[in-house]
Amino acid sequence: MQARLKEHWYAVFCKPRGEETAAVNLDNQGYMVYLPRLLTQCRRAGEWVERIGPLFPRYLFLKPRDAAQSLGPVRSTLGVMNLVRFGGQPALIPDNVVEALRARHDPASGVHVQRTAFRPGAAVQIVEGPLRGLEGIFSKETGDERVIVLLDLLGKINSIRVSRDWLTPVT
Repeated sequence: MQARLKEHWYAVFCKPRGEETAAVNLDNQGYMVYLPRLLTQCRRAGEWVERIGPLFPRYLFLKPRDAAQSLGPVRSTLGVMNLVRFGGQPALIPDNVVEALRARHDPASGVHVQRTAFRPGAAVQIVEGPLRGLEGIFSKETGDERVIVLLDLLGKINSIRVSRDWLTPVT
């Protein structure tokens, strides 16, 4: 059992929007905690804003500091629902999985970065401007707060350059 504790992390299932609270409280109890976070862009009040949130909503990773540290207090920690379990046993996450996640985040900020809200080929809707209400296909960003959208107008596919703020993903 001691070898298992030293070589593996555990996945912790948190209460809704309780990842930060759980991470702080588990850290205060002496556990090693890793909460991967993601920088994304989302629309608020018609504008694109950057937001940092969990990479895996409601989950974080935990590792006991040594073989003697019990996992018992984890379940009663503020912000935690329970350990992720399979067949009644806590799910083990190998060190290399957590290290691979850590290797992919930005060293300066400590977060994973998702630069654009749209990927080429994604369906989008124009929500502002003279073409409001039309749906098209996101083509690419032009680098100046504008993007190119492919629209089917008059039976022909046309490339239209519009403000990135005018788009929303089609769900």
